[in-house]
Amino acid sequence: MENHAAEILGGAKPAEEGRFPLLCKILDARDKLSLQVHPPANKAAELKGEPKTEMWFIADAAPDASLYVGLKRGVTRAEFEKRTADGSVADCFHRIPVKAGDTMFLPSGRVHAIGDGLVIFEIQQNSDTTYRVFDWNRMGLDGKPREMHVAQSLASIDFNDFEPKLVGTPFTAEGKVQKCALVDDPLFNVETWKLSSGATGLLKDKRLQIIAVTAGKVDVQSGSTTAKLSAGQFCLIPASVERTEVLAKSDAALLRVEAD
Repeated sequence: MENHAAEILGGAKPAEEGRFPLLCKILDARDKLSLQVHPPANKAAELKGEPKTEMWFIADAAPDASLYVGLKRGVTRAEFEKRTADGSVADCFHRIPVKAGDTMFLPSGRVHAIGDGLVIFEIQQNSDTTYRVFDWNRMGLDGKPREMHVAQSLASIDFNDFEPKLVGTPFTAEGKVQKCALVDDPLFNVETWKLSSGATGLLKDKRLQIIAVTAGKVDVQSGSTTAKLSAGQFCLIPASVERTEVLAKSDAALLRVEAD
């Protein structure tokens, strides 16, 4: 990004201070993570933070795994604030059972938490502003409650965001490749692909793209260069790279991330 931003980004916009626009992570949640929210764009500057829109793709899930996303229908700001004070605010959250292959979109302002027993691919706007609402009444390593950001959270939460649903887009077939659009947002687009062994998929030209392999093995090929990837590995394709193909070396699945 310091020396080759134009070749990497093409028409995609960098983050603040010229940073790469996206973060792509794998989260392995052995225990519930804290309930949190990221400030929406219209509040971020006032709160001296950065907005963060993200998505979660469930790669693996224990039988009873859940996400906590949005509010139960009818919860008011006043009730939420009261329950924050008395330690029962988790009762305000919408709990969603999930399985491998599910996807949740999380625009800035949507309150959320990851339950235990989940491995998640997280694609997000490159930002590090998180306001912690509740941490299940746990103590920190020092034996004291962890710091909460209640005032910032109340200013950031969308209190009309009731019981959001998982992404429900169907797959469409293109030869031996099945594709499904998961996110179409001004910040980034994400598709998931399922490929039969031996199948080849062509990537778009002149776009910054990231391939995240969620199952199996693939080769990402452009000219004489090949990146061999297996589940849990990533590959960045700069916008300046010409024709690029994905060849499935086994039955495989991946996320194709495109920055806007």
